[in-house]
Amino acid sequence: MPWDLLVLGLGNPGERYAGTRHNVGAEAVSELARRHGARLKVDGKVNAQVADVRVGSSRIVLALPTTYMNESGQAAAALVRRYEIDDVTRLVIAHDELDIEQGRLKLKLGGGLAGHNGLRSIDAHLHTRDFVRVRMGVGKPPGGADKGADWVLSKVRGSARDELDVMVAEAADSIELIATDGIDVAMQRYNQRV
Repeated sequence: MPWDLLVLGLGNPGERYAGTRHNVGAEAVSELARRHGARLKVDGKVNAQVADVRVGSSRIVLALPTTYMNESGQAAAALVRRYEIDDVTRLVIAHDELDIEQGRLKLKLGGGLAGHNGLRSIDAHLHTRDFVRVRMGVGKPPGGADKGADWVLSKVRGSARDELDVMVAEAADSIELIATDGIDVAMQRYNQRV
C-alpha cells in the first residue's frame, strides 16, 4: 500500500538548537509522533529520524532530518525515494518562517522559498517547490533582517515560548487535518484565522 503523506519537520539536530525558533517544524512532527504513540528512530540511510503512524485511514511517515537545516534536502530526497512519494503534494514540510508574525500558522501549496535555507535545500534536491508547507510564524527579528540568524537560533523562553508551544500544537492539528480532509480544507480552516 502506498504511503499517504510524508511529513518532514525542519530543524537543527542536537541540544544546542532545541527550543529555538528554527526548530518549531521539528517540534510539530515530534508532537505528532507523541500523540500517536510512535518513537522516532534514527535511520542513517535516509539521514533522518523516522516513525510511521496512522491518522484516520491515512498512513503517514514522520521524519526529522539528522543533518543541519541547510542540508535538509538530503533527507527529503532519500525519504521520497524510499517511501515512493510519486506526487510531491503528498510531501508536507513544517518549518519556521520570519515573514509571518510569531505564533501564527499558515498553510500553503507550492510557492517561493522565503529565504529559508532548509526549503532551498529541498528544492535543490527534489527540483520542485510544489510540496505542502506548514509555515510556522516566528516573526521578524528586532533590529532588522541582518539579525535573522541570531533570532531563529536563540532559545525562546517565557510567554514567547508559550506562544510557540500553542502554535506547535496547532501545526500538529493542521497536519492531521491535511491527512484526513486534504490540504484545501486545512488551508480554509487555518489560513482564515485572525
